[in-house]
Amino acid sequence: MASRNPSPASLSTPLLSDSISPTPTTNGHAGHHNHHDDDEESPTVCGGDGGGGGDPFAFLSEDRPAWWSPRGVSPADPFRNGTPGWCGAYELVRALVCAPVAAARLVLFGLSIAVGYAATWVALRGWVDVRERAAQEGAGPMPAWRRRLMWITRISARCILFSFGYHWIRRKGKPAPRELAPIVVSNHVSYIEPIYFFYELFPTIVSSDSHDSIPFVGTIIRAMQVIYVDRFSPASRKSAVNEIKRKAACNSFPRVLLFPEGTTTNGRFLISFQHGAFIPGYPVQPVIVRYPHVHFDQSWGNISLGKLMFKMFTQFHNFMEVEYLPVVYPPEIKQENALHFAENTSYAMAHALNVIPTSYSYGDSMIMARAVEDGKVNCSNYMVEMAWVKETYGVSTSEAMALLEDFLCMSPDKDGRVNAQDFWAHFGLNCTPLCKKIFQYFDFEAKESITFRQFLIGCAHLRKQPSFQDACETAFERCRNPLTSHIGREQLADVLRSSMLELMTDNGMMKLFKTLDVDDDDGISKDDLMASLRKLPFMIALFAGRINGEVYIEIV
Repeated sequence: MASRNPSPASLSTPLLSDSISPTPTTNGHAGHHNHHDDDEESPTVCGGDGGGGGDPFAFLSEDRPAWWSPRGVSPADPFRNGTPGWCGAYELVRALVCAPVAAARLVLFGLSIAVGYAATWVALRGWVDVRERAAQEGAGPMPAWRRRLMWITRISARCILFSFGYHWIRRKGKPAPRELAPIVVSNHVSYIEPIYFFYELFPTIVSSDSHDSIPFVGTIIRAMQVIYVDRFSPASRKSAVNEIKRKAACNSFPRVLLFPEGTTTNGRFLISFQHGAFIPGYPVQPVIVRYPHVHFDQSWGNISLGKLMFKMFTQFHNFMEVEYLPVVYPPEIKQENALHFAENTSYAMAHALNVIPTSYSYGDSMIMARAVEDGKVNCSNYMVEMAWVKETYGVSTSEAMALLEDFLCMSPDKDGRVNAQDFWAHFGLNCTPLCKKIFQYFDFEAKESITFRQFLIGCAHLRKQPSFQDACETAFERCRNPLTSHIGREQLADVLRSSMLELMTDNGMMKLFKTLDVDDDDGISKDDLMASLRKLPFMIALFAGRINGEVYIEIV
């Protein structure tokens, strides 16, 4: 349960702050790594780490910081739908009893969609398409007579809610005047909220570009003078923020509605807010939506749309509560930016919902969806609290997804963990003493296997080391062929021999070479090496001997 008096600033911290604190030792390693340093197979590095017992990354930082200290893993899963499976006597009896009602509801649903679409088509007839209007400087709001015609569609939306079993909806509070709060933000649990707000407020919404092509839905949201955004395009996000600011500033436009979480959750947590609603600096009215239930969790989490709709149609009644909260104003101190504004709003909503705000984000839902697509079980184990990772290490969602592709190729077990053999086999390497040391860097729990979260954060931590960029450039300069200014197979083989790696098979060598040869031109250029080491920074340890000009001797 949420604390009754948390500070807004705490919303940007991890859900669980009980991280494993390293205990410094005389050799500069964290205490929980000491058992690795006593391994008889561990290599001794001559002069390379200042007596550090074989730390493969000692050369990256002069002050020898302790090994990265991971924070506690959050047990929360904000995307899991809590409805039991199809089995159960109650579920079966209810479905049979409600079958005739479900059929009638389906007819009402179809008729409502048809009537609403027809009314919207007429309302938009002869009006310049929203996509064309977006290119026009200062395109104005929808004319009044077209807005009045859209009431038919709004009433159709209420009929759709009725067909889904929302016969009555409890509302607490009321919308603030548009002049006072031109922007409305809400938590996002299901596809039901956009339908409700369309009926209740008929706002301008911010929507993904892809929604425009959905049959019927695309036409209807165009009538809402939608602001399209591609969340992965910085230019698109900037343009959307400018459009939000322009429409919020003009009272002739309807309110602007945003779901700052960016995706649906199960309603038992709040995930990190995106800042598009808060950058313009206008007052915001938060709205919270609840779906009280006993047997049927109405959240659109890890459940298919068809299954969710079927369960809604076969319920006697579905409960929904909407509460309009007091307006949240932007910080008066100019130094406090959109982040603080978003945190204040998130705090107000979390307090009213009595839930815990987390550092999960839309990126985590993408990671989990990719794991589901790959047929993995316990897919929530792959989540990393992407908002915290991005804030702490500057890792983007696209970078995390690229690392995930490598991780999924390492044959994770049912708990989403990878052992050292499978980890290195993916890169064509054997599990040599040096490779074990590198793997132990990620395996801070000493479980002889790692999660994707440990892999991602370990890589991000290495990339932030002060000497990492210089080390990568030095590695290339000291390994390249002076005639071609590339690293060929022979030069790479020399690097591996100097790093105490066992003899590799031709297939293993080719696999590693292709990993580093990003553009696949049969030569590792400087750009290739920099890109591959930026993605897989632990590989820099393979070049440590060349970087320091040292000779590695393995003592048996």
